[in-house]
Formats: sequence, structure tokens, C-alpha cells
Amino acid sequence: MNATARITLAALLCVGLAACAKKQEVKAPPPEAAPPPVPEATTAGAYTPADLDTDACLRQRVVYFDFDKSEIRPEFQQIVACHAKYLRDRPMARMTLEGNTDERGTREYNLGLGERRGNAVMSALQADGAQASQMNVVSYGEERPTCREHNEDCWSKNRRVEIVYTAK
Repeated sequence: MNATARITLAALLCVGLAACAKKQEVKAPPPEAAPPPVPEATTAGAYTPADLDTDACLRQRVVYFDFDKSEIRPEFQQIVACHAKYLRDRPMARMTLEGNTDERGTREYNLGLGERRGNAVMSALQADGAQASQMNVVSYGEERPTCREHNEDCWSKNRRVEIVYTAK
């Protein structure tokens, strides 16, 4: 057999084998399921500025702390949750968190502790859905006491963060 015949025979053999080869089926991807309908936003149950003066939870705007601590006590978690919901419902609302301490400790220490307390409340509000841009933390340390006596009952009233709305 000459070379031309061999090449022709090999080409025919390749074409024949290719024709007999099992074709792979290309399956179309299944149609995507339509996304579930998005429920319409409702304002039912949303706080309004009037609620700041009428709602029992929102009227409470002081969070108290234990001596030398910056962790929010469990009994104040609900107050923080109410204010976080207000901030979620009202994106244009703004607040200042004013951290305070009792008179014990140095001025520098108390300013730092007041800031840590304000930041603790801010973190809790953010954990409940409020935006950081809605809040500002200020520490007054021991400079703004609500009680001036020198006993534990009075000091416990000074260890606090006051929630002050600057835009409702």
C-alpha cells in the first residue's frame, strides 16, 4: 500500500470512529425557581418620635452599671433593645451616649471608664441592629454627678450612661 492510500484509509477510519462515538448529551440547566415575593414593608409596630415620651420602655433613658464595671447589667438589656428598635425604625434618629462614673478613682481613669460604659451601650445597640452612625459617645467621668453624697447608694446613681436623643 502506498503512502497516499494509508493516509486516506487512516483519515476514513478516524472519521468513522468519530461518527460512531457516543455523543454526550448537553443538558440545559433546570429553570431557576422564582425568588419568593418580598413582603411589603409595613410600619405597623414602628416607633415614632411621639413614642419617646409615651412608651414606657423608651422613656427610660439611663443604664446603670456596677462598681468599676462596663458591662450592661441584665435588667437593662430590655431598655437597650427598645432604643435599638427605635433607631432601626427611624434611620434619621441620632443619640449621644453620655458615660458617667462615681467620684472614686482618678479623673483620667473615670473618663476612660465613662467612655467604656458608653461604648458598651453603643455595642449592645449595634448588636440589636442600630447603626454606628446614629450614635455618639461622650464621657463625663465624675464631672456630672446626679447625687453628691459620699455613700454607696449615691455612688450607684452616678455610675450610668444617659441616652440623649439629638435628632428624633
